[in-house]
Amino acid sequence: MEACLRCSRGGSNLLRPIGKFSGSLRSSSLSSVSFSTEDKPVKRAYDGLLLDAGGTLLQLSEPVHETYASLGLKYGLKTTPAEIKQGFKRAFSSPWPEKLRYQGDGRPFWKLVVSEATGCSDNDYFEEVYQYYANGEAWHLPQGAYETMSLLKNAGVKMAVVSNFDTRLRKLLKDLNVIDMFDAVIVSSEVGYEKPDDRIFKCALEQINVEANRAVHVGDDEGADKGGADAVGIDCWLWGKDVQTFSDIQDRILVSEH
Repeated sequence: MEACLRCSRGGSNLLRPIGKFSGSLRSSSLSSVSFSTEDKPVKRAYDGLLLDAGGTLLQLSEPVHETYASLGLKYGLKTTPAEIKQGFKRAFSSPWPEKLRYQGDGRPFWKLVVSEATGCSDNDYFEEVYQYYANGEAWHLPQGAYETMSLLKNAGVKMAVVSNFDTRLRKLLKDLNVIDMFDAVIVSSEVGYEKPDDRIFKCALEQINVEANRAVHVGDDEGADKGGADAVGIDCWLWGKDVQTFSDIQDRILVSEH
């Protein structure tokens, strides 16, 4: 049996209009940094923004179980999307015997997940699934992400991706035209530790040269993202709970002077 993991074509990035940045940034402290956007005087509440990748900055264009199923049709896969969905959850949450789930290109981990989720161990099927997710078309940015990041970057906020991911991540960020937004890209398979390990957060802070109490992390996993950030003294906003959109992130980092 086989199944597939298919993400729909990258969605359009229709974003909230933003104003122009004006003024000068003379210091990293909120009290001395003043500028305006949309003709409103604002201050920077944080100097650094750390972003999780999968599930936060990178959204699947189609649900995993639908993609696995559709890609598996030509391999004779009979597993239903509903069965794949349950199988994927079981496989992804199962203990992994190695130190890191994502080592190098992550193939050993993902091959196990695909096989366990679908009942198909055909290598050609796995490679098609794996390569599909290596392209930006399988992903899209949340609405407003590009515009918000552009505004924050112009306002002097240092930004980094901090992600438990394999070596495909940098290509995905490039495909989606956002890699140049970031002052650092910290990938677990490259640095050798995964969230919630505090070292991955410390690595990000060091690379963007921002103190923990002046940075905020946004991610979708309470254990890996919030637990790890809290351990280092970084504020954390859970995606989908504390912040729903990139406009929310913008409004909580660039705050009104009044």
